[in-house]
Amino acid sequence: MRRRGTVSRKPAKTQHRKVTRPKRNAPTAARQGGPSAGDLQKQLDARTRELNEATARENATSEVLRIISSSPGELQPVFETILENATRICDAKFGNLYLCDGESFHIAEAHSTPSAFVEGRRRAPYFPSPNNAFGRMARTKSVIHVADLVAEQAYIEGDPGVVTAVKLGGVRTLVVVPMIKAGELIGALAIYRQEVRPFTGKQIELVTNFATQAVIAIENARLLNELRQRTDDLSEALEQQTATSEVLGVISSSPGELEPVFNVMLENAIRICEAKFGNLYLCEGDAFRTVALHGATPEYTEARWRAPLIRPAANTGLRRVLETKQVVQIADVQAVAGYLDNPVQAPFVQLSGARSLLSVPMLKDEELVGAIEIYRQEVCPFTDKQIALLRNFAAQAVIAIENTRLLNELRESLQQQTATSEVLQVISSSPSDLGPVFKAMLENATRLCEARFGNLLLYDGNTFRVAALHGAPRAWAEKRRREAVFHTSSNSGLARVVKTKRVQHIADLTAERAYIEGDPPTVAIADIAGARTLLLVPMLKEGELVGVIGIYRHEVRPFTDKQIALLTNFARQAVIAIENARLLSCASARMISANHCNSRPPPPTCSRSSAARRSTSAPYSIRWSSPRRGCAKRIKPRSPNHRMTSCCTPRASAFRRGSLRLQRGLDLCRAAGRSQVGSSLKANPFKLTMCWLIRNTISKVKKQRAFAPPLGSRCCARARPSA
Repeated sequence: MRRRGTVSRKPAKTQHRKVTRPKRNAPTAARQGGPSAGDLQKQLDARTRELNEATARENATSEVLRIISSSPGELQPVFETILENATRICDAKFGNLYLCDGESFHIAEAHSTPSAFVEGRRRAPYFPSPNNAFGRMARTKSVIHVADLVAEQAYIEGDPGVVTAVKLGGVRTLVVVPMIKAGELIGALAIYRQEVRPFTGKQIELVTNFATQAVIAIENARLLNELRQRTDDLSEALEQQTATSEVLGVISSSPGELEPVFNVMLENAIRICEAKFGNLYLCEGDAFRTVALHGATPEYTEARWRAPLIRPAANTGLRRVLETKQVVQIADVQAVAGYLDNPVQAPFVQLSGARSLLSVPMLKDEELVGAIEIYRQEVCPFTDKQIALLRNFAAQAVIAIENTRLLNELRESLQQQTATSEVLQVISSSPSDLGPVFKAMLENATRLCEARFGNLLLYDGNTFRVAALHGAPRAWAEKRRREAVFHTSSNSGLARVVKTKRVQHIADLTAERAYIEGDPPTVAIADIAGARTLLLVPMLKEGELVGVIGIYRHEVRPFTDKQIALLTNFARQAVIAIENARLLSCASARMISANHCNSRPPPPTCSRSSAARRSTSAPYSIRWSSPRRGCAKRIKPRSPNHRMTSCCTPRASAFRRGSLRLQRGLDLCRAAGRSQVGSSLKANPFKLTMCWLIRNTISKVKKQRAFAPPLGSRCCARARPSA
């Protein structure tokens, strides 16, 4: 067998490497660098501990997130959970969560903190010095870890905050983590140990994570609270608008009636403002009259309606509103002397149980017209929004009052015009009969002036005579029928009317001197008729008293200026009716007298011709005869200065009658106070009536004169003056 050469073996050497085997007595790699069983166990324990810590951190984080999601808008349970998990996981003794307000801190939540330390922090805001842990955290906005607080320079220098933490809280080691939102410090999370044992990096990281979650919770709560606030504002605005529309609906549905408007207004104000009850008052000088109540106790309601007029004592809500015309809020009325010491106000406060009070004025053109008051039975002041709402209701009340006033004025004006036209119609329909006129006047006067009864008296210069009664009590009416004519005493209201010729308005008849002194007419009308408030208006003709109209009320309630003006107008109409009746009576008497004159024998006729009468100047004779039968009886003229006028024809007789009518018209005109027909007349019904009568007479005379025979015609003649 041939032996291989070296050349052929070299390639084989380069292709295959020799595998070096270890020697049998060399140490193995595991024996030289591998961990022992104890090390592995320690590593396993460390990994297990880290895993448990991570699991605890994750569980704590998930728990905090669950609390944040389960209680949105509520920070206390979130802060409590954060502090509990932070102190437990980080093995701290206690922890506090602070919120920052500018330069100061206040505790928002504490966990396991010594009570003395918490009270010291909560008693006043904490202003940290620049050198202590909180000061450095606020300045740097970074985590501050203090291993031993006693060794800090701030403690050595006697910083109050640091000394308090050491002495009251026993603090030695602490970590303070800032709570930052958008680069701004909003708070801090601090955990403490009462021994010197620094926190680890992972623990500090965990506290930092908790601080971040606290910031998220605060921001979520803020956003949610803002959303809720906006929702509440919208709901409140909608509720206010609904209440306002309801009030406006009542105003429009019941024009002229204030009671339903005030009731709805108080009901909505009490409900929206969360009050217990409320009152609405109208101002009467320096007093207030109760016009509406809602929600009060039955005892208080009954007592208030028995005494509706209030004269407020000093320092009370209504008194301050009366003086300042501004909104008044009293936190506790039972602490105000004006409510407790005043014998009138104190019982009402006790019956109502009122504590907090809000009084809002009702103003019209800076004038006080009333006030709205709402009460709470606990000490709880009203908010600004509730005050604004009550102001709005007060403005609506003023609008309702003004609308009602205008509508009532319009109605009163229409009623007065209707009553006036009715009286004028009665005057025109019965010009000579004053009974229906006086009856219509008294009926309208008592109805429009809200009086109980009325009477109309005529005055002859010495005594009064009852001309009409309306609505009078039966006993008083019988007395007046028996004593229709009577004298008045010197102290009575009628005597003052006679003396002054002015309106007499007596608010309370029983307080008059005549009643106190026992004047019989005054005592009779007060006791028999029950009159308390009365109004007496004189009836004047050219400054002379011709009568009095009086209206009466059974209660003390003065008449208004408009009612006085209305009764004065009725008095003028009564004077017009009386004068019309007098003039008509005079005119009727004159017409009767004229008709009696027209019933005389026919006028005298003449037997001579017109030519003979013109040619002679001797005395001539006249004889009475019928126009159709010729002359029958001769008479002589009364004097030579008389001339002859044709008067024996029917047309001449008509002309003579017209002349008589003209003379009667002139006499009536002079009786009315005018001597010339063509002069300007004042706006007086009597003079206008006379003018119409005279013009009508003149027109008839002109028509009859057109048919009168010319002077000197052939007929008999009647002597008349030549002038």
